[in-house]
Amino acid sequence: MNISIAEAKAKLSELVRRAEAGEDIALTRGGKIVARLVSPATKGFLPRIGALRGSVSIAEDFDDLGAEWAEYQK
Repeated sequence: MNISIAEAKAKLSELVRRAEAGEDIALTRGGKIVARLVSPATKGFLPRIGALRGSVSIAEDFDDLGAEWAEYQK
């Protein structure tokens, strides 16, 4: 469903209910899609903040440039 931002302001509660039910709501400005309202249960949804917490590690020596760098700088 495509809906203008101006119209969406007046129908926000209804649009949220429809998105919760699985409908993809596209918000438009000047006829162009500028945002989407979708349920977090939608397949592929990945929260951005903290989504990868615990899955990334940094080696203790990640900033060790090694002997090659010392030679390069001579």
